[in-house]
Amino acid sequence: MPTRPALNSIVQQDGLNFLLTNRIPRRFATRWMGWFSRIENPVVYAVSLRVWRLFTDLDLTDARETRFRSLHHCFTRRLRDGARPIDADPAILVSPCDAIVGASGAIAGTKLFQIKDMPYALDDLFVDADHSESFRDGQYVTLRLTSAMYHRFHAPHDCRVHAVTHFFGDTWNVNPVTLRRVARLFCKNERAVIRTTLTAGGQPITLVAVAAILVAGIRLAFMNLDPNARMAPRRDHACDASLRKGEEMGWFEHGSTILVFAPKGFRLCAGVREGAMIRAGQPLMHLPD
Repeated sequence: MPTRPALNSIVQQDGLNFLLTNRIPRRFATRWMGWFSRIENPVVYAVSLRVWRLFTDLDLTDARETRFRSLHHCFTRRLRDGARPIDADPAILVSPCDAIVGASGAIAGTKLFQIKDMPYALDDLFVDADHSESFRDGQYVTLRLTSAMYHRFHAPHDCRVHAVTHFFGDTWNVNPVTLRRVARLFCKNERAVIRTTLTAGGQPITLVAVAAILVAGIRLAFMNLDPNARMAPRRDHACDASLRKGEEMGWFEHGSTILVFAPKGFRLCAGVREGAMIRAGQPLMHLPD
C-alpha cells in the first residue's frame, strides 16, 4: 500500500486534486457524506478513521472524549477544557478557529482577494451594499480549516450577534487549488454571514462561515439554521445573542473556511500571514488604539 506521503503527493497534484474534489456531483457527494459520517457502527468508524489518517495528520490527543460513535461524532468533537487558551487582552481580537491563514490584510475600498490574483468584492459576498461600506478600507483574514482540524469556531471578542444571513449555494472545495481556478468562489458557495458588534466599543465585526464539498453543514450554537429551509436562495435571521470572548459560536460538520472582517483602524497581529498556522484564541488583530 502506498505510504501517506506518497498518497498526499499524488492527490496534491493540482489537476488531479481539482478533478477529484470538484468534477463530481458536489451536492450529491456532500449529502452522501453527511449520511455516511453518521453511521454508528464500530467497524465502519474504524475503517473510515484508518482511511482518513492516510491523508491527514489527524490528532485527537486534545479531544474531550477518547471514543467516538461515528465519523460525524469525531468531526464535530469538542476539546478538553484549557486546550485552547483565549488571549484575554481586551485590545486583541482572537482567531475564532484553528486554521491555516490564507489571503489577508487591507481591503482596498471594498475589494479583496480569495488568493493572489483572484479578487472579489464585499458586495458580492454580503449582497448588501450598506454592510460592505462598514468595512471599506478595513482588514480581513481568510482562515481555512482542513479536514483533520478542530471544527468548532468561537467568538473573537465579547460581542453581540444581531443578524445572520444564510445563503444557499454551491459546494466547491475551498483549498488553494480550487481558489486559483474558480473566480469569486466564496461568493458562490453556501455561507452564513454572521454580523456582530463588539460589546465595549461597538465596532462591527463580521464572520462569514463558508461551506464546501462534503461540509455543507454550518451549525450555530445560538440559533437554528433550519436544514429544511436550505433550498431558499437566501434567508435573513434577526437575533440578539451576547457571547463572551472564546465562547462557542458554531461548528462545521467537516472543515471549511471562516472569513473575518474588521473596519478601518484594526491591524493584523504579528505572525498572521499567508500559510501560518493559528489556533482558536490566539491573537488575530489589534483593535484601534
